[in-house]
Amino acid sequence: MILSLILLIVCGTVAGSMLYGRRKQKRAQTMEEWALGGRKLGTLVFWFLNAGEIYTTFAVLGISGFAWAYGAPAYLAFCSVSLSAALGYWLTPMIHAYGRRHGLVTQADFFAHRYQARWLGVCVAAAGLIALVVYVQIQVTALTLVVRLAAGPWVSQGAAAGFSVVLMLLFVFLAGLRSAAFAAGVKDVVMLIVVIVLAWTVASVVGEASVLDVFRTVGERFPQATRFPGLKPELGLDVTWLVTSAINVALGTYIFPHMFQLCYSADSGTTIRRNAVFQPIYSLSYFFIILLGFAALLAGTKAPGGDPNSLLLAFVEQRYPAWMLGVLAGTASLLALVPGSVLLLTCGSIFGRNIVRPLVPTIDDRTELLVSRLAMVVFAAIALYLTLGASGSLVEIGLSAYAAIGMLAPGVYCAFLLRRTSAAAVLGGLLTGYAVLWMPTLSSLAAAWFPHWEIGLVALIANAAVTVGLSLASPRKELVAQPA
Repeated sequence: MILSLILLIVCGTVAGSMLYGRRKQKRAQTMEEWALGGRKLGTLVFWFLNAGEIYTTFAVLGISGFAWAYGAPAYLAFCSVSLSAALGYWLTPMIHAYGRRHGLVTQADFFAHRYQARWLGVCVAAAGLIALVVYVQIQVTALTLVVRLAAGPWVSQGAAAGFSVVLMLLFVFLAGLRSAAFAAGVKDVVMLIVVIVLAWTVASVVGEASVLDVFRTVGERFPQATRFPGLKPELGLDVTWLVTSAINVALGTYIFPHMFQLCYSADSGTTIRRNAVFQPIYSLSYFFIILLGFAALLAGTKAPGGDPNSLLLAFVEQRYPAWMLGVLAGTASLLALVPGSVLLLTCGSIFGRNIVRPLVPTIDDRTELLVSRLAMVVFAAIALYLTLGASGSLVEIGLSAYAAIGMLAPGVYCAFLLRRTSAAAVLGGLLTGYAVLWMPTLSSLAAAWFPHWEIGLVALIANAAVTVGLSLASPRKELVAQPA
């Protein structure tokens, strides 16, 4: 039953999304059609696609497992989505307008054009690919859990992960951005229904009278779970960590290259603003997701192998009928498949347009599209390798991805706020930020000076200080390309 429901949900959604994509547009022959949906995504389609990149396995499997393992630090989810939407209301329409005006396709295009430095576009492309591959790893990890659940314990993690990567590649090869938008809408609606149904019934499942009683009993039996620093105080996940992590996530959400491309794909700035206004509604679902993690804590559920990422699946398997597990697992597959496919699509388009084209300027559009599609196989293989060697929770992996991509944030914000910012200043900030983030000596020094801060935010502040400082110290120079 579980396998049948998973196949029904996944195959049905993928088939419907491909039919939708083919009906809306002819087979993609250019990068703009394939990667941006022809820049024609309206309010509803853009809403689901944008939300689909936020409401992923990181949100459902990751946050519920994080609440079970750490307790109150999972409240990070409430803060980050709302802060991101508030910042996006200002930032994303400007990204959209600049990209449409200059015919940009990727984030690296923005840096190369705005700062009139193709070499900077190559550097940004490389940095963006690093963060994107880590984010693909999250989706592969989650899809691997579902594949192993469906296929049985005799399937190894490596085989399940390899099969997951093949599924993502097949979907993104055969589809495009519009098809992914349709699939994102289906999985968002179904997952919200599943989460609400689980939350509605979870109190009786764990022997409580109401949802509020679940929280009350958790507070009585596990008092550390409901207040900071949570169930593992030795990790320092206190209020300082919460605030700095939420700010870092908010600053980095729309800096991810795939979110940049989503901004380009909208049909107007009004579509993007409407999306930002209603986007925080999604943060309300985190209440139910955290509730499920706390309910599993009350029920004494043990995550298989101690892996918090599989906690929700294990809890539903033990406490609910098989059909409910099948529906959850099938929808969780879409939560990983759709964002993972969009991420791989973005990786391919960046590689073809911003790595290969500068090296081979004579390449035509069709060849560039072919190179981009083939490059996705390589990036998927790298994500597979990272998945097989990973041991952290989805939330921890996600925060590391936000820390990496946050290094591009000063270059984006300065593009609109500080006209005299130069390509050299952006590069200087990038090198400083990555040094703080990845050099053990500087990381240790940052941790000592800013105890319990999210290291990504410390690195971002150092990056921004160097970028702004170098810009103000350099002679004033008018750039050819200026954002409106």
